[in-house]
Amino acid sequence: MTDKEKFIVYMSICELPNKKQELFLEALEDFSLQSVIKSKIIETNLTREEYHRFISNYDIRTFETALSNMEKACIEILTVESEKYPQKLFNLPDRPLVLYAKGDLSLLNEKAIAVVGTRSPSNYGKVVTEKFVGSLATAGFVIVSGLCYGVDEIAHKKTLEVGGKTIAVVGSGFNNIYPSINTNLSKEIAEKGLLLSEYPPSFVAKRYTFPRRNRIVAGLSDGVLITEAGKKSGTVHTKEYALEYGKDIFAVPGGIFSDKSELTNELIKTAQAECTLSADEIIDFYGMKRLANKKTVEVSFDEQTILSILSDGEKDVDFLAEKSNIPINILNSCLTTLEIRGLIRRLPAKTYSLI
Repeated sequence: MTDKEKFIVYMSICELPNKKQELFLEALEDFSLQSVIKSKIIETNLTREEYHRFISNYDIRTFETALSNMEKACIEILTVESEKYPQKLFNLPDRPLVLYAKGDLSLLNEKAIAVVGTRSPSNYGKVVTEKFVGSLATAGFVIVSGLCYGVDEIAHKKTLEVGGKTIAVVGSGFNNIYPSINTNLSKEIAEKGLLLSEYPPSFVAKRYTFPRRNRIVAGLSDGVLITEAGKKSGTVHTKEYALEYGKDIFAVPGGIFSDKSELTNELIKTAQAECTLSADEIIDFYGMKRLANKKTVEVSFDEQTILSILSDGEKDVDFLAEKSNIPINILNSCLTTLEIRGLIRRLPAKTYSLI
């Protein structure tokens, strides 16, 4: 079987479950492609629907055009036979047989932390994710996530913001990024980090492709950090894969009445994850280099009062005015100054929090 035939088969069977892909490819080792198409379907356990989908996908001219376009777009094809195939995935029972990659392949060999969580984080979840990711990325970890809404998006953006390296594993082809709003972000990641998918560029995401993507996110990582997630979050899949693969799991605790922290709190309670209160704990766990402490910043008495109140968590302007007894015009001026100096963050509904 020629390399061209192998590549077209890989592209044509990408929607099959991993086990069926492997059985199909095993059949090709002893028989020609045409023989398998004609007489080996039963032995590869394909359903009639899967068989007809393969036949319709198997188009040499379409493949040759796709291959040419991938070469122009600098997209590399990594099969399990490739020297560049990530070793972290190689021995997994459900490893992807092919990966499409765009960007810095050396990141596949670096110490990596997956950062995952809910698609709709609370203000607390947003702040926690940014704070942890900023420290982890600056300490040298490659941040791996799934380029979806919420925690994924925040993790990628914060990593790029601090000059770190990130890997985005997508559940679609590169030409059909989901969600489409993150298309520009995917391009930036391809330029400064690494974009990965087990689906060819033209493939459109489907409901089942996201759980499959999550096994790659977990597999590529040395540890998985869950910053905020509910029990029905897709993060559950990543957690399950991480447990199966023997990965370290870290969870940030949240409020006991918050449904967005149900999964993290449950993982901590059942000892399936390490309770993590700061990025430094993860940095120390892996023996990475901590950042030097920031220089002491001088603040006024009123500014220090505001910072002390915010140390208990995010607060709105009315609460700050009542607790601090600072006149509203001076309070607003202090809040603006603290925000400019990078000590606090302005949130929706006139609410503020520490950074």
